[in-house]
Amino acid sequence: MTRAAAVLGSPIAHSLSPALHRAAYAHLGLDWTYEARECDVAALPGLIAGLGPEWAGLSLTMPLKAAVLTLLDDVDPVARQTGAANTVILRDGRRYGANTDVPGLAAALAERGIVATGPGSILGGGATARSAVASLVSAGWTDITVYARRPDALPTGSANVRVRSWADAPAGLSAALVVATVPAGAADGLADAVPAQPGTLFDVVYDPWPTALAARWAERGGAVLGGLDLLVHQAALQVILMTGTQTAAAELVPVMRAAGEAALAARAG
Repeated sequence: MTRAAAVLGSPIAHSLSPALHRAAYAHLGLDWTYEARECDVAALPGLIAGLGPEWAGLSLTMPLKAAVLTLLDDVDPVARQTGAANTVILRDGRRYGANTDVPGLAAALAERGIVATGPGSILGGGATARSAVASLVSAGWTDITVYARRPDALPTGSANVRVRSWADAPAGLSAALVVATVPAGAADGLADAVPAQPGTLFDVVYDPWPTALAARWAERGGAVLGGLDLLVHQAALQVILMTGTQTAAAELVPVMRAAGEAALAARAG
């Protein structure tokens, strides 16, 4: 039986996940399918309930990462801590939720040799921001400030994390590491506040790229990671969870990154 997987979200047509996962399946010699399916919060329960035995797993984008939790039989500790599952594993008639954004972000930073030195700032207050908080805390960052439009709605679960208003975000750009978790365009207004000697920016947007913030950051000599870095690392972990392969993520990441870069180049061309 050919196994199936998909990425769900709304909108979802722009997603690079099909290109990445299909490249991983080809590398592993698996005759699996992976597609993008339009799905909002209201449609999610019915879609999941209607999946047949051929389904191995799902990747989830916002706003489904939080909404899916009540539909699962069990979730991993990271998904429980962050209140967000970006992965559903379907096995033996049960639904398991996982969060690969947290270890994926940590792996992307480690790949670039970025370690906990100095303060960190996180721009945004959604599920990806919560995952970024958990990732930085687990990596040893002890001075983290989150800048959110609704700071009262973001529990951090750590004494090392402060939450401030989005209006204060320009001050946060002087941190050693800035993780921008907001959608495309939402941080454009901060580009003029980039310091003269910036540290490292990790902007989770991958299309359009570069964002105005990432472009200004690079112009001023700062190190920049983009959304493709996060996407390939978290997606490699999803492939391992869904397929049960013993192949290491380090082997899958370059294969999936090449597929993502090719897909983005095709869009641009």
